[in-house]
Amino acid sequence: MRYIDHILQPGETVAFTTTLHWIVYLPAIGLWFLAFVALTVGAAAGPVALLVALVSALAGLGLAFAAWFRRWTTEIDVTDRRIVYKRGFIRRHTVEMNMDKVESVDVDQSMLGRFLNYGDITIRGTGVGIEPLENIGAPLEFRNQVTAR
Repeated sequence: MRYIDHILQPGETVAFTTTLHWIVYLPAIGLWFLAFVALTVGAAAGPVALLVALVSALAGLGLAFAAWFRRWTTEIDVTDRRIVYKRGFIRRHTVEMNMDKVESVDVDQSMLGRFLNYGDITIRGTGVGIEPLENIGAPLEFRNQVTAR
């Protein structure tokens, strides 16, 4: 069961849910590509290429697991009353902001981010702001859900 389902107030509904974009897997994919190149191109190099491929593949596996776990334990929700950001599994970090307190939602996207639909979001509120949320999927839709109220 998701975190937001536990904390919804009576009559409150979820308008939009997102999480980290799959781009967080890119470092692992890069290491797996390096392992593939080391195995195919470096086959003539012998045991050194095999060692590089093995180390790259294992490091890529570790990075992929860390990215999956971070993505799995991060929730970003917009309800009709507030914005809820939760990350963590055992040690949980949550930030909530009432919609009445939101002044602006800033979206930063690189060219690749625009193409793949991910970016960084900064929510500015009266007196306090939510920390920048990095590599969020569908950031423009998130902004539209918040500012359309």
